[in-house]
Amino acid sequence: MALNVVIMAAGKGTRMKSAIPKVLHRLAGLSLLHHVMATATALGAARVVVVTGHGAEAVEASLAGSGAAFARQEPQLGTGHAMQQAVPFLDAANDTTLILYGDVPLISEATTKELVQASGGRALALLTVHLDDPARYGRIVRDDKGNVRAIVEYKDASEAERRIREINSGILAAPTAMLSRWVKALNNDNAQREYYLTDIVAMAVAEGVPVPTRHPASEAEVLGVNSPVELADLERRYQLARARELMEAGVRLADPARFDVRGTLSCGSDVEIDVGCVFEGDVTLADGARIGAHCVIRDSRIGEGALIQPFTHMFQATVGARAEIGPFARLRPGADLGPEVHIGNFVEVKNSTLAAGAKANHLAYLGDATVGARVNYGAGSITANYDGAHKHRTVIGDDVHIGSNCVLVAPLTIGAGATIGGGSTITKGAPAGELTVARARQATVPGWQRPKKAPKR
Repeated sequence: MALNVVIMAAGKGTRMKSAIPKVLHRLAGLSLLHHVMATATALGAARVVVVTGHGAEAVEASLAGSGAAFARQEPQLGTGHAMQQAVPFLDAANDTTLILYGDVPLISEATTKELVQASGGRALALLTVHLDDPARYGRIVRDDKGNVRAIVEYKDASEAERRIREINSGILAAPTAMLSRWVKALNNDNAQREYYLTDIVAMAVAEGVPVPTRHPASEAEVLGVNSPVELADLERRYQLARARELMEAGVRLADPARFDVRGTLSCGSDVEIDVGCVFEGDVTLADGARIGAHCVIRDSRIGEGALIQPFTHMFQATVGARAEIGPFARLRPGADLGPEVHIGNFVEVKNSTLAAGAKANHLAYLGDATVGARVNYGAGSITANYDGAHKHRTVIGDDVHIGSNCVLVAPLTIGAGATIGGGSTITKGAPAGELTVARARQATVPGWQRPKKAPKR
């Protein structure tokens, strides 16, 4: 079935108290609007129309390259008015049109697919939910047989109608031709003086068009964001759902309430994750990987049995099997660590490969380096890879020992089995198997006195 999707994204979001358009605020690392677009894409929509208004330029720019069409709503006179702007952009050849909201980010593919199927190009299908506290949502009014008769907005509802617990989520699917006709007939004869999209329900009933309802798997799917408090609440709901999925798959989380995924996290068996960890982009944790507390890992792969100690930051890095990283280590893009590599506290690695068993345990920097197997890289040592204009590479052979506090000025090569004496500044290649030292000879100055301050008067 060919499908149009309309996403309402014109609202200002006054209660957000922000210069950023409401639909561009982030949940789990993506804008609210991008979550909804992802659902539309998953449904295989033939045409996506995004209704913009407040901050239209920024909203439209955020979807550049998505293939969406944009309908401007200026001024904003209600959801019915927004849909009136979208109608000219609909593809009439598509049987069904699904209406979603840019500030309702957690609506799922499964729920929307069920709703579209319920419409089937012949019925007006509504997504409703029963809430203990329906607050100011529109109420679903049914007749004695349980058939939907209308949706009444809170401000226009009687006291009896306000006691109804079934509410309108705003999400619906309808035959495109009928929807276009109903929307054009809307008026603003109500307490808000706005054009209510919900008025099309009474029109459908009057024409004898079926109005079936469907319900989401959880109320989180239909919760909108209108304030920072609601955004934070929805973030925790989302993260707890992700945490439960991982735990049901066998991942051990120290505390699911202190866990954040802002992208995709794939885990093997017997993975352990301590508190306060953040996973961004695409992260893979192999069997037996252990992640210490308060790590931030983005677009990286962690090998089997690897241990990531607390407070490690990692971006576009690869860690081999049984490696041990941190605590307080930083792996930057291009860090590619082999099996059983050790990277210790306050060590930074960027655009460098370390072969099996190499170690840099303390206070060191490795940039643009190729490090061989079983290398011991001393505390305080650095590769000086930048000459002020260009980056250069340092090559360190297998079984090299780099003493503490050395500076390796690239480009250079340290031969296999070489030893670099502590405190050396190496500017030329060092031969394999030899000790190389490059530092001033130690001297003592007899009778030297340290300067002293004159006494205060």
